[in-house]
Amino acid sequence: MKLNLVPATQGTAWVKSGIRVFVRQPLALGGLFFLFVGMMSVLGIVPILGTLASLVLLPSITLGLLQATRMVEAGRFPMPLTLVTALIESADKRRQMIKLGAYYALAFLICLGITMLIDGGLFAKFYLTGEGGDVETLQNADLQMAAVVGTLLYIPMALLFWHAPALVFWHGIAPGKAMFFSLTACWRNKAAVLVYFLTWGGVFIACAVVVSILGSLLGPAFIQVIYMPLVLVLAAMVTVSVYFSVRDSFADPLPDLPPLPPR
Repeated sequence: MKLNLVPATQGTAWVKSGIRVFVRQPLALGGLFFLFVGMMSVLGIVPILGTLASLVLLPSITLGLLQATRMVEAGRFPMPLTLVTALIESADKRRQMIKLGAYYALAFLICLGITMLIDGGLFAKFYLTGEGGDVETLQNADLQMAAVVGTLLYIPMALLFWHAPALVFWHGIAPGKAMFFSLTACWRNKAAVLVYFLTWGGVFIACAVVVSILGSLLGPAFIQVIYMPLVLVLAAMVTVSVYFSVRDSFADPLPDLPPLPPR
């Protein structure tokens, strides 16, 4: 893979492109993202095994959202089946994507394992099973420290898998090499990546300020109604914007989209 070196300002361009493409097809992209959240939530109902399954499937479903973004940019309307593109394309690609998902789950569990050294497993138990979510437990200092450490550990892990689903599926690169190229691309373009996250942070803060102002005028019920949909829409925009960081970070052309079905 040949890397592209992009200026720091490209990070802001990725955010703008993500918002622009999402606004072009908000129902399609928003609906797919909500479907993704629903799938992960249903799997999460099953303690431990469901959570592990959702971790393994996360890279594949993320690829589906990236594929949907490509389709919208090309003027197409992505159907719900697009979400599982990585699992239905071919047996070989499905196997490689599941392998990447297994690496992701393993890395995530290692991060959780390290937090167990801090709080004796309180944070890990809460994440895997949902137990221990009472106020007293969440105020535990060790659990809070474990959550902070887990978040810090997740950052390099996220960079390892940032571009990996696209590299495995679209470019046919082995999962291990895809993780290496992903981390390398993020490091070589670290200024753009930093600006990207800072820009999204600014967008989230601006939205929070606007919602707070409107809530003070319209009452707390407004915040309760708008909060969760707004967070999901913003999260969907973030996912859409990831595609543009993938596209611009590598010189190799993306494969053609599948042909449209005959009418």
